[in-house]
Amino acid sequence: MALIKLGSTPKSFKRSLTVDMIDGTKGSIEVTYRYRTNTEFGKFLDAVFKDAGIAPEAGDDEKVVLEKVMEKKCGTNADYLIQVVDGWNLECELTKANLQQLCNEFPGVSNVVMETYRTAVTEGRAKN
Repeated sequence: MALIKLGSTPKSFKRSLTVDMIDGTKGSIEVTYRYRTNTEFGKFLDAVFKDAGIAPEAGDDEKVVLEKVMEKKCGTNADYLIQVVDGWNLECELTKANLQQLCNEFPGVSNVVMETYRTAVTEGRAKN
């Protein structure tokens, strides 16, 4: 068992994730995350929420276009992920465009990647 030493936080950490795919099979991805302390994570989330803005509600002269809402969600999730993921074991390069494609094609996978990060930095434990 490792001895806890204050002031020596890691630069990054890895998690191997197993996720349920849309076709009922299991998929896997290994992700290297940037480490943040609880306070740093709070500051990070403040910036993410500020950058995302608040979605306007449709008025009488506006139409909500769900395609645009989902596209914006994928973009926002990719913006989040590019700031927390340092690497992955997928066959494509880790880029914002590829993260946006992951969020669009495999929303369950991107949700697991985000939730695993949140759990790790706020609760300090591994969870799949």
